[in-house]
Amino acid sequence: MLSLRDTLGIRRYVQMHRIETPLNELLRSSRGALEPYDGVAELWWDDLDALVAATSTPAGAAGSARLLEDEARFIDLARSSLWLGEESEIIPLA
Repeated sequence: MLSLRDTLGIRRYVQMHRIETPLNELLRSSRGALEPYDGVAELWWDDLDALVAATSTPAGAAGSARLLEDEARFIDLARSSLWLGEESEIIPLA
C-alpha cells in the first residue's frame, strides 16, 4: 500500500483488526447483527475530487488494479462491502 500512496493520492491508510473477546458475541447477539468481519480498512483522500483525479490517470488506473489484485489475496470481495463516507465528529477527543 505504501508504494501506491503517491500514485493514488492516498493521504491516510488505517487498518482496524477485530480482537477476540467474548464481548463480540454479546454485542452481536444483542443487536441481531451479522457475523463480524476480520477487520476494516480506511483509505483517506483530501476529497472526492482528489480520489477521482488520482484514479483517472493511466498510472492511477494501474495502481487501482494492483490494489485490487492485492486485496483479492486476503479479502472475500464478493462478501465485502465498499462505500465512500465522511466523518461527522460527535464526541471530540478530550
